[in-house]
Parts: sequence; C-alpha cells; structure tokens
Amino acid sequence: MTGTRRIGPQLNFVADHNFTEAILAGVRRRDESIDIVRVRQIGMQQTPDPEILEWAAQNGRVVLSHDVNTMEGYAYDRIIAGLPMPGIFLVTDGQAFQPVVDDIVLAANSSIEGEWENRVVYLPFS
Repeated sequence: MTGTRRIGPQLNFVADHNFTEAILAGVRRRDESIDIVRVRQIGMQQTPDPEILEWAAQNGRVVLSHDVNTMEGYAYDRIIAGLPMPGIFLVTDGQAFQPVVDDIVLAANSSIEGEWENRVVYLPFS
C-alpha cells in the first residue's frame, strides 16, 4: 500500500464487463492489495445486470460499472425490494481516469463497514 492508511476493512469490488481497463490498472498501480475481480474472470461476461448485482451481494462486493442507463435502475430495484445491495459505483463515459482511480482507492482504504450498502454513487465523488 503506498501512502494510504486503511481505516476500516478494505472494500472488495467486482468490475462490470465493460469497465475501463485503464482505471483498473491505475487502481492496481496505486494499491495492489485492492481486490477487484472482473465479471469475465468469474465467467459472467454475458450475464444480465440483475444477476451481477445478485452475485455482488452474495459475495460482499461493490460493483464498478459504466452502465448508468441500466445498472442504476436495477440497483434501486434491489433496494426497494429489500434485497441486499452492497453498493455500486457508476462512472459516466468521458470521465478523467485519475480522479476515478483516486476515489476508488480512497473508498477501498477508508470506508467503514457497510458504508456503501444500498447506495448508488457516481464517481468521481466531487
């Protein structure tokens, strides 16, 4: 870990199939201990969004996605239905990579347990 002091348990993530590799590479360069799996690594590259959200909930992983038109609605559907939803970080197309990388690293290393549950958050934070 480089220059980051962990406050609580580190967040674990699952990155949607089309999540930008440059962002993930930037996160790995900043802190290789951050646990991010891609849906294709777990054989879910063609899996519908609701099933990815279900897998994330079962495995305690915050979702990273660019699918703002679909994932957001499915995430809120889970929340309204009272289903577990560990959180989703959405990144719109055209965002500068570095602020998104910074925010993922910050969240991973300084969040308190359960902080992102039932939350849909757009990155970068500011």
